[in-house]
Amino acid sequence: MDYLQITNTVADSLLCYAKDESGWKTCKKTNEVAVCWRPSTEFPGNLYKGDGIINGSPEKVWECLKPVPNGIRVKWDNNVKKLELVETVNVDISVFRTVTPSAAMGIIAPRDFVDVVLVKQYEDGTITSNATHVGHPGCPPQAGYVRGFNHPCGCFCVPVPGEPSKTQLLSFFQTDLGGLLPRSVVDSFFPSSMAEFYKNLAKAVKSLKDC
Repeated sequence: MDYLQITNTVADSLLCYAKDESGWKTCKKTNEVAVCWRPSTEFPGNLYKGDGIINGSPEKVWECLKPVPNGIRVKWDNNVKKLELVETVNVDISVFRTVTPSAAMGIIAPRDFVDVVLVKQYEDGTITSNATHVGHPGCPPQAGYVRGFNHPCGCFCVPVPGEPSKTQLLSFFQTDLGGLLPRSVVDSFFPSSMAEFYKNLAKAVKSLKDC
């Protein structure tokens, strides 16, 4: 499997999502984030975008976001119960299995996702994660978990000009949760989940010592 080509295509897609302002509808606003959605072109569901300012440098925010088994992310992100490294492709590309807990008062059963992830830094200092689902022989579906599928998704830690201790965090999610969930459950889950994601991330960054 050509992971390099797959992840480069994902990175290009996420850049397009970030630059294209058309068609977004706001579905939730908090002190930390504005969450918008539009129909996904990847699957019969929605593409969600989060946009908020986090108090902390891009490096500090990335320290909390980066995919590392048993890293900081597992401690603060309520939607990540476990992160397992399946394969290291190169220094920037890896395959991970992410386990999520049950959610929505038990309506959403535990899930697992297998994704290839590219970590990429741009010339302006933006640090990004770029991910999508893949099949991997070392990680077949497992009993007790519904296999979900992440379509092109990721986060952009963007420097704020003139404010080195702040980061604009753009996040994109378009996830097929699998199973037979009512559409209404899925549509209500993601905006609230993303708002919680930003709130908990802001707390995690604040708790870190200065980089």
